[in-house]
Amino acid sequence: MVPCLQKIHLYCIMDLVIPPPPAGMENPMMNKQKHMDIEARRTIEDGLNRKESFKQIGLSVGKDCTTISKEVRKHRVFESTGSCGKAFNDCEQAYLRLCDLRHVCDLCTADRRPCWSCGLCTKNCSSYKKKICSKLTKSPYVCNACTDRGKCSLEKAYYRSHRAQKEYSLLLSESRSGFAISQEELKQLDKVVSPLLRKGQSLHHISLNHADEVMKSERTLYTYVNNGLISARNLDMPRTVRMRPRKTKSKALKVDKTCRIGRTYPEYIAFLDKNPDISTVQLDSVEGIKGSSVLLTVHFVQPKLQLAFIRSANDSQSVIDIFDRLYLELRPDIFMEIFPLLLADNGSEFSNPRAIEYDRQGNQRTRMYYCNPNAPYEKPQCENNHEMVRRCIPKGVDIGRYTQPQISLMMSHINSYARKALGNKSPYDIFEFQYGKGILEKLGLSRILPDEIMLSPELFK
Repeated sequence: MVPCLQKIHLYCIMDLVIPPPPAGMENPMMNKQKHMDIEARRTIEDGLNRKESFKQIGLSVGKDCTTISKEVRKHRVFESTGSCGKAFNDCEQAYLRLCDLRHVCDLCTADRRPCWSCGLCTKNCSSYKKKICSKLTKSPYVCNACTDRGKCSLEKAYYRSHRAQKEYSLLLSESRSGFAISQEELKQLDKVVSPLLRKGQSLHHISLNHADEVMKSERTLYTYVNNGLISARNLDMPRTVRMRPRKTKSKALKVDKTCRIGRTYPEYIAFLDKNPDISTVQLDSVEGIKGSSVLLTVHFVQPKLQLAFIRSANDSQSVIDIFDRLYLELRPDIFMEIFPLLLADNGSEFSNPRAIEYDRQGNQRTRMYYCNPNAPYEKPQCENNHEMVRRCIPKGVDIGRYTQPQISLMMSHINSYARKALGNKSPYDIFEFQYGKGILEKLGLSRILPDEIMLSPELFK
């Protein structure tokens, strides 16, 4: 009987604390992750005029108080207006009544008139220092309901719902226009496509035979050519000039659109259950600047050793070339021993698994599986090790400025760093014990003494 009474008591408390929404009103908790419309912005403006807090306004429009705060600060409008009997003047000296200058400029007709009274002296006065109202630096960040604005001569800020909606609509329109490609990516694409077009090849033929380098759909290539984004022109495609343009939605390109069939994460778990002795190698990419060089990171889960290979572009062919090179340099038997099972995310650079799984003679050399979409936590070891890479190469730094020997030196320092999870041994020590020092040398790694390990950008100087 006691548990039942506790449940009834809990339900009564919940009914008191969280009452049901009135009839005809949507539950605010169901309105998350939606863009605000003009009605919501009018509610915000009315709430600011009534001096309501951001929390009260948020309950009215079904948004979090931080969302309301960001909306107000982003779309507030500044106005340089004075007050009743006072001209606009945002000089700190004039605001504090410490200015006694007169006739600083030639605009005043009366010599005895103080400069602060006209508000036109700020452009010519060397003592001018802008004064910002302290109320604009804290909630509610606007003067909509300020009781002192009738006697304030400083710059004011207001939230206007119609102005905020107009700015939002313009930003939304601009964000959906143009081409989603950087200058570096365009140069790489032009380098591959234009020479072949001038030879008389069609874009269909180019996208079919260079899918791992182009990494764009055929329709996207036609769009780039028609808009003059690459050096080749429509005149290089005689049939295109006579064809009527089509309107189709662009789709994200996968080199092999069926790459995930038989290689999903649940199937990876099932394979591990049947083969518990097989070790996994996790793959990922590290970007510096969009469109520039990227790193392919290869993480051995058990010894926590990670490799990094620089690639000039984030395409599928560069990943295939790296595994082909490792297959030849390590010998097939060693390659198959240390790379028995691969786990990658759903990036387009990994969308040609057969070219990685099989050598050029058709012999299977490894197996490849994919994590679920938007699930980086399914390969956490690789993601966590990227933190050490970012210590040396911070985000936003162009990776193209480094060479492969420099990247290998960085990974030697990272892999020589002792880990508590490995019994205070380094990944280099564990991998050397398992596979030998010769393989580490072929992978470009060397041992770094503990006192010489450096995990900062100073490593490359």
